[in-house]
Amino acid sequence: MFTEFFYYLKGYGVPVSMNEWDALLDALEEGMTGASLTTFYYLCRAILVKTEAHYDRFDLAFASFFGDIETPEGMPDKIWEWLDKELPNIEITDEMRRNHRRIDFDEMKKMLAERLMEQTEEHHGGNHWVGTGGTSPFGHSGYHPEGIRIGGESRNLSAVKVAGERRFQEFRTDETLGVRQFQLALRKLRQFSSRVEGAKTELDLDATIDKTCDNAGRLELIWDRPRENNIKVLLLMDAGGSMTPHARLCNQLFTAVHQSNHFKDLKVFYFHNCIYDWLFHDPYCRLPDYTDTEYVLRTYDPEYRVIIVGDASMATSELTRAGGIIEWDLYNDKPGIDWLRRLRRRFEYSVWLNPIPKSMWEWSDGFMTIKRISEIFPMDELTVDGLDNSIKKLRTRSAVGVI
Repeated sequence: MFTEFFYYLKGYGVPVSMNEWDALLDALEEGMTGASLTTFYYLCRAILVKTEAHYDRFDLAFASFFGDIETPEGMPDKIWEWLDKELPNIEITDEMRRNHRRIDFDEMKKMLAERLMEQTEEHHGGNHWVGTGGTSPFGHSGYHPEGIRIGGESRNLSAVKVAGERRFQEFRTDETLGVRQFQLALRKLRQFSSRVEGAKTELDLDATIDKTCDNAGRLELIWDRPRENNIKVLLLMDAGGSMTPHARLCNQLFTAVHQSNHFKDLKVFYFHNCIYDWLFHDPYCRLPDYTDTEYVLRTYDPEYRVIIVGDASMATSELTRAGGIIEWDLYNDKPGIDWLRRLRRRFEYSVWLNPIPKSMWEWSDGFMTIKRISEIFPMDELTVDGLDNSIKKLRTRSAVGVI
């Protein structure tokens, strides 16, 4: 039974190691869960899940694997009517909580089937029939550690349904970002700021925790000099065309960037499909509201951290040919790929974020240009994990391909 569950977890993307699995089996041998599936759920999550980013995957695997002990199909309509009625005011006392016996899974399913056949009236506050309140293992709004919740909303979170509630969906790091998540990720750029001379007026939380631990719990505050805000960011965003489906996501990034206050300087420009001679001041990419790309290359400090956001998906001619730009009133003397290479050489601290899921890069329209551009810039998908990876790459001048 549990060996199959191990492969379920693997299949849902929870990276469970054999050491962790052995630890879980040891805990089961010690009887740490009793007959409670809910206790088993929390024990498994505590031992097997390394980060909250995998909580949702764990919940999906758990709910799928143990789905056969959820509310059965074919529940008599009269029982649903009883369960949907307004609940009487029933207080669950400590004595009621203590007076229950543990039930294994197979016995529980058998008991439920029997009671559904025998029950003839509604029950509230009892300890046997399907009902509400009380300590019956079947129903809702009561208390029983091994209960199967039927109807209602979970109050004590002690039934099997806890995994199916998927309370940790927002913790996933393989999903696209929101404004708050963008802000938290961008804040990590502060680590590139330097400490300056002066008074130590900023609390060093990590050092305080370490020192307090060294002192066997006696609190000792550690102070440090504040960081100098010397991070400069150049944000280049693709707009229009194939980026239209990703407009909301890009707007969230734009909002997060402009709400950030930990950059010494921030410059934002726009382009359409590929960067050519012009970097525009708004997403409409209209003349004459632009700055010459040549001017940016010659005058902007190479220490700028450059973040390019775009799907990198276009006709091959737009990337590789002079005159490849699709704007009728513009003509590029140099191919777009030449401009990208020059940007990469000038700003070695540069990354490319792609809103297309990485699994689709080899299959989407424009896959050839995605491949060519990813050979110039380190490219990640626009998710929490992707942005974290890109920020780590902004620490170094690591080369990508031949530029």
